[in-house]
Parts: sequence; structure tokens; C-alpha cells
Amino acid sequence: MASVTSIKLDDDMKGRVKHLAKARQRTSHWIMREAIAQYVEREEKREALRLDTLRAWDEFQATGLHATAEEVDRWLESWGTDAELPAPKCHK
Repeated sequence: MASVTSIKLDDDMKGRVKHLAKARQRTSHWIMREAIAQYVEREEKREALRLDTLRAWDEFQATGLHATAEEVDRWLESWGTDAELPAPKCHK
């Protein structure tokens, strides 16, 4: 169920939204909802990446398992070639 939320925009931003809405043949309401939806989705992905990074760091701190930059670079450079290498194994 949708609920009503108000947002205060300065005159400049309100004019920019109106101009863009007219150019896109959309309503200002649609432009603002789309902008908020895209922002929230992007920030949720950013937060998930941040948490994944922290978990990976904790795991490394606990186990010491890693692959070197050189090993990963060699693997990535082989992508798309006839001699594509398997992913490097983690080691201490």
C-alpha cells in the first residue's frame, strides 16, 4: 500500500524536475519516484558490497587464506583466450 510523503525542493530543483519531466513526457511525480527508487537500489547494493567486504576481511583475518594479486592478474589475463586458467586456489 502506498503512503503519502512530502518532500521540500528549492525552486531551482523543482524547476529542473519539471523541465526533465516535460522533456521525458512524464510527470514530476514519476521523475521523483524513479530517482528515489534508483538511489535506494544503488545504495542497497553499495551497502551489501560493504558488508561482503567486511565479512571477507574477517574471514581473511581468521584464516589467512588468500590469492596474490599476481595470481589473480594472471588468471584474469587468461579470460577469453584458448588457454583460460582456472581460478587461483586460496593459500596461506
